[in-house]
Amino acid sequence: MFKHDIIIVGGGLAGLRAALSLGGADAAVISRVHPLRSHSVAAQGGINVALGGNDRWQDHSFDTIKGSDYLADQDAVEVLCRDAPERVIEMEQWGTLFSRTDDGRIAQRPFGGAGFPRTAYAQDRTGHALLHTMYEQARRKGITFYEEWLVTRLAVNNGRCCGVVGYSIAKGQIEAFHAKVVIFATGGYGRIYRRSTNSIINTGSGCSVAYRCGAALEDMEFVQFHPTTLYGTNILITEGARGEGGILKNKNGERFMERYSPRLLDLAPRDIVARAIETEINEGRGFEGGYVNLELMHLGLEKIKERLPGIRQIAMDFANIDPAREPIPVQPGQHYSMGGIASNKNCETSIPGFLACGECSCISIHGANRLGGNSLLETIVFGKLAGENALKYAGTSEFEAPEIFEKTVHEESRRISALIDKNEGEMLYMIRDELKATMDENVGIFRNEKKLTESLDKIRELRLRYRNINVRNKGTVFNQELVNAIELEGMLDIAETICIGALARKESRGSHYRLDHRERDDVNWLKHTLVTYTPEGPELDYKPVNISIYEPKGREY
Repeated sequence: MFKHDIIIVGGGLAGLRAALSLGGADAAVISRVHPLRSHSVAAQGGINVALGGNDRWQDHSFDTIKGSDYLADQDAVEVLCRDAPERVIEMEQWGTLFSRTDDGRIAQRPFGGAGFPRTAYAQDRTGHALLHTMYEQARRKGITFYEEWLVTRLAVNNGRCCGVVGYSIAKGQIEAFHAKVVIFATGGYGRIYRRSTNSIINTGSGCSVAYRCGAALEDMEFVQFHPTTLYGTNILITEGARGEGGILKNKNGERFMERYSPRLLDLAPRDIVARAIETEINEGRGFEGGYVNLELMHLGLEKIKERLPGIRQIAMDFANIDPAREPIPVQPGQHYSMGGIASNKNCETSIPGFLACGECSCISIHGANRLGGNSLLETIVFGKLAGENALKYAGTSEFEAPEIFEKTVHEESRRISALIDKNEGEMLYMIRDELKATMDENVGIFRNEKKLTESLDKIRELRLRYRNINVRNKGTVFNQELVNAIELEGMLDIAETICIGALARKESRGSHYRLDHRERDDVNWLKHTLVTYTPEGPELDYKPVNISIYEPKGREY
């Protein structure tokens, strides 16, 4: 058994920033992959920050709240936007090489839903630059890492979190991690969809582990679909491409965003642009196969090479297209999870000793729709807060008796062994692929009661079939099939909570668009959804939205 005062699960930006807040505390980071392979590295376009001039943190706050379709908790948004300048400048001082203006200042580009060009960037590899900087700082401070561990369970005693149980992918062992406080920074759940920009490790395992151990999941029905992913592969084509002047056109050569957002055009919030593209495709104005074009040719080769070199390389490598000469075919794809483990602005959950930050959490700074550039900011602002609050909690807590882990480790060992010991049954990939297809077809950009009901029935059928899966690889060391099998159960949990929340929410708000309830309904639905696990099935509840600054208004763009 391993023992540390503070355990952080997740080696991406949020987890690393939490670790850097712990000073000399006895802490460790458990990561599913090497930290530099965390999904944070894939973020492209930039990080939002009001760096002065005509732009203020209050403006950033208003744009975020409006963009959220007024479902964001406004006190938490204030924390995010007020702290942004200090956190971004801190990253620069630690070594992040942001792109610069001619006079040497941090360059900022326009992003969707923003009243100012406030997205700082490092070409189109911003996540890569931030993550490498953060990892260097973590190594400099001597932080302990446990790499290639899959956390499968929270250890909870008398209602308090006292550690985790993990499966070592490299050694095939089940071990306990004893702690005074645990922070989850485990990322999103995009891989429950077939068309997703997410890394294959983004299965929502952290959310499902927390859910199974009693933590509520919040606003799970709000799933963001990025408007522009590369047709056929769904690799992200950054919003920064449109921020630099890229134009969306349909097969008729029309700049169709003039119909959907006459003022902001291609830089409307993501939910609006994604719905516009999907509408063009559904109504026959997309290209055969289901895509529209993103034109960058008019920017010129030199600007593309200076500002968007990664996008050019992706287009050339994966589509055999040079965007300086021809358009990029794009289609919407699942991108981000606004929902997650219900957490307050101090990153605290309903379980004492258990905190959450980053994409796996729902502090509700994004509400029903996240603005591009706010996710990277969330990781460093609330990662820092999670670490600081964990340090305070650990200072007033004691370790639980180690004997409590014996039962938990035994149960997890038995559960995982049962997957390997079975010699017949269904192949897990069949269940996984049917789940992804169901989510794409029925729980996507446009939803209705019939499709949501069908998807919920299908997910429950898949859950029954999951009990009979057969893991053909009987080894325990680097058994990726076993890892996939463990994660698949959690993927089914997450999909079910999304469907339940979406079916119950009879309105359209942000990324949740009901064809049978097309209007936003503040009277009945200006509230957060909470889903709690019970042996009988998920239990729905609601809580109010914090409306402390701006009263909800229309959302014209």
